[in-house]
Amino acid sequence: MDDAIDAFLLFLRLERGVSPHTHAAYARDLSRFAGFLDGRGPATFTADDVQRFLAWLKDSEGLSARSAARALSAVKTFGSWLVREQLRVDEPARLLPSPKTGRPLPVVLSDVDAGALMEAPEGDHVLAVRDRAMLELLYGSGLRVTELVELKVDAVSLAEGIVRATGKGNKTRLVPMSAETIDALRAWLAGPRAELIARATRNGLRRLPSELFITSRGKKLTRQGFWKNLKRYAHQAGLPQRTSPHKLRHSFATHLLDGGADLRSVQAMLGHADLATTQIYTHVSHKGLRAAYERSHPLAGAPTKSARAKSTSKRQPYG
Repeated sequence: MDDAIDAFLLFLRLERGVSPHTHAAYARDLSRFAGFLDGRGPATFTADDVQRFLAWLKDSEGLSARSAARALSAVKTFGSWLVREQLRVDEPARLLPSPKTGRPLPVVLSDVDAGALMEAPEGDHVLAVRDRAMLELLYGSGLRVTELVELKVDAVSLAEGIVRATGKGNKTRLVPMSAETIDALRAWLAGPRAELIARATRNGLRRLPSELFITSRGKKLTRQGFWKNLKRYAHQAGLPQRTSPHKLRHSFATHLLDGGADLRSVQAMLGHADLATTQIYTHVSHKGLRAAYERSHPLAGAPTKSARAKSTSKRQPYG
């Protein structure tokens, strides 16, 4: 089983191009599955085994329904790959329904809190300039944190105001940047980034980095490193400790809809393959719905009885 899982994980990385985060999740879930099967091979497990595995995850391991659903997805994908590689003739988990998870509404920052977070990196220190640019780009263009730290210098066009983000499945999309983001990036590229590279080169750096955002050692900033910085700035701005990179992405989408952006445009900017994934933001964008109603309905704004009668009298009779 371990050899089959290793080959499958290699397939995910080389042929499917999954992100490191997704790759780690598959590895973790399939390792649990192999342990549950207790030494049995990949051609021997059945649909009943998979169902018992899901029950074990919930009852013994304390996993949520969402985590169990993710594990089932990993086993299903693994089973499909086993058939493709002729390591078994059927996909035992193919018809099993996913555990019902519900879908929590995304938690977003207010525009005031988002503005306070953007201003948290103070001063002209090179790292403050870098972090200000990263926060502006994350919130201003709705990038995922992995997309942010993986960005190359040539993926950003300040003249056109466009960032080229590479998301899940190596799919590339073009996203506009705000004037604030462009200014912050221009400040970062005007000197501080080169200063960090020069300093790192004097300390033994041999390979010039291609990544847009780097550390004081001239290396790519990691997801964990940025998350740590974000927590510090959230604390400085007086925001909840659970402020996360993804909360900024949620805020980007919700604030766009509040401002009147159409759902298809938001879908394209977020890089969602399915419009249903984007539609969740309509449930938290009550301000946008109210604005659309006030703008479009002839009787919006709780009109008086006389105003309603006047409006009704102007309508043409049918026929």
